Amino acid sequence: MAFRPRVLIIAEAANPEWVSVPLVGWSIASALRGVADVHIVTQIRNRAAMLRAGLIEGVDFTAIDSEAVARPAVRFAKALRMGWTAGQAIGALTYPYFEHLVWKAFGARIAAGEFDLVHRVTPLSPTCSSLIARKCRRAGTPFVLGPLNGGVPWPAGFDAERRREREWLSYVRGVYKLLPGRRATLEAASAILVGSRHTMSEIPAAQQPICFYIPENGIDPTRFSRIATHDTDGPLRACFIGRLVPYKGPDMLIEAAAPLLRDGRMTLDIVGDGPMMADLRAQVEKEGVADAVRLLGWIAHKEVQTILAEADLLAFPSIREFGGGVVLEAMAIGVAPLVIDYAGPGELVTEGLGVKVPIGTRAEIIAAFRDALIALATDPAELVAMGARGRAHVAAKFTWARKAEQVLEVYAWVLGQRDTKPELF
Repeated sequence: MAFRPRVLIIAEAANPEWVSVPLVGWSIASALRGVADVHIVTQIRNRAAMLRAGLIEGVDFTAIDSEAVARPAVRFAKALRMGWTAGQAIGALTYPYFEHLVWKAFGARIAAGEFDLVHRVTPLSPTCSSLIARKCRRAGTPFVLGPLNGGVPWPAGFDAERRREREWLSYVRGVYKLLPGRRATLEAASAILVGSRHTMSEIPAAQQPICFYIPENGIDPTRFSRIATHDTDGPLRACFIGRLVPYKGPDMLIEAAAPLLRDGRMTLDIVGDGPMMADLRAQVEKEGVADAVRLLGWIAHKEVQTILAEADLLAFPSIREFGGGVVLEAMAIGVAPLVIDYAGPGELVTEGLGVKVPIGTRAEIIAAFRDALIALATDPAELVAMGARGRAHVAAKFTWARKAEQVLEVYAWVLGQRDTKPELF
């Protein structure tokens, strides 16, 4: 009989109708239902979306109402317009209440052996400890943690962007490693999934043997089913997708591409919205490239592939990207990425799948991007080949179904169904 463990999935953020962490949480938890007998425990704000997705409350999932603590914390963070790191810190302070309620609802069932293992999928942040991990160990039920990801350092020379993002707390982020809850969580885990090489490097040596590198992002083939239509006879068609914020670098991209945009060698679609929109409009006018640049604003996630499939290249100069899901999305439909060789995108774009430029100062990145764009506009044929290789790579490694199979291999190792530790990437 096929190995099919009984798994309690803890995914405080898991929502098929949102993006970022909630979509990752939903995608992993949902995919695991295909390889295991899964019950998902999530926060009450995700209940309606899960019902709309066809899950049955009480059978497929349980919604935990921790709003008494979560709602005021969210309001506080929004009122102060806190940066990502500070927001994660607030979440780490309020999350224990959610796990307290989870244990209240499921502790007896875990202790009774109703589940073969417990897997906390979200939060993704490695700063967020788990009270349940230690309780599971005492109950004799293996606890799997992750994928953990985050904490990529701000590169040198971008302090102005860090301040504009209100990332003041990032200067002292490393203090989280001293928190007693972190050590206890890692020591209680039977396996730790890490979503990036950087996060792997932050795990203590004692826990390295139970770590598994599995990039956090994946692809739903039903959402990204188009195939790019390359036209190498016309101008280079580039696309940027992301929030219009300083660390994503849309302004650097416009500056780098300006000579090509002005003389007709390139067009650029910018998909996304954010606080930089007005500045980008002014920059486009100042550079004299309004005829070659479309600022498309926010587009629903399921419609993004329509724009992306018309491009030859994803141009994405983000300087601090934990996961880089948009890079996988581009590769999934055959569009090669041009990225900075740093953090998530640098790990995803391996040899032959795209173009990477070194991390450096703002001026160095702009110059490197400009050189790469000129080379690609001059000889675009390789983009078609890179796009085809990217599609095959994503299909083999990065669909959510494939990632569920990878996690199942970890489960098998944890539960003694296989003797050797699986090498997944």
